[in-house]
Amino acid sequence: MDYNLRIPHDKRHLFTEPLDILIAGSREETIVQVENIFRDYLQSGVNLNFYIVGDIVAQDFLSNQFLKKFIKICIVDEKTQRSLTKLESEEFFEQTIEFQNPEGTINKDCWKIFRDVINSEKRTLIKITDGEEDLLILPLVLETPILKGVKNFAFYGQPPITDSNYVIPEGIVIVDVDKNIQEKVKKVLEIMDQF
Repeated sequence: MDYNLRIPHDKRHLFTEPLDILIAGSREETIVQVENIFRDYLQSGVNLNFYIVGDIVAQDFLSNQFLKKFIKICIVDEKTQRSLTKLESEEFFEQTIEFQNPEGTINKDCWKIFRDVINSEKRTLIKITDGEEDLLILPLVLETPILKGVKNFAFYGQPPITDSNYVIPEGIVIVDVDKNIQEKVKKVLEIMDQF
């Protein structure tokens, strides 16, 4: 994409709902549930790739020996609820890329970065040095290829939402990257302003 995107102020509420499957619960509960889902999934004989957005979810996956082996990309901003945090296990990654992504936006440079990183097949840590990673799940899902014999999943943390039309509990969102979810993401991006 040749332009930056920003959430219109009057449409922020549209970006709070989970993009796909929400596994609700505490960190301890949800990571066990995710592990169980993918232990069962492996029985189908398909290869798995995991793409993770968010510091807490990244740390939980990196701390889980079963889930860790499927990680291809983690995108973090080294902040959790605006407090500084440091990702452990950085040595797990084969490369680290840093770029800026102002809060509430999608930097136009991320599209090429994600495409290049996915094509490189290197385990990659992407650090947002200024701004936040929250919206980067959207371009990441669009840049993730749909391949025969491989299932790609993106994950991000869902904070609890109580100011929406209904309550959304905290948890982990599992995004099964397929054509349907990519079409849904395209519609979400159409809501955003170009700048």
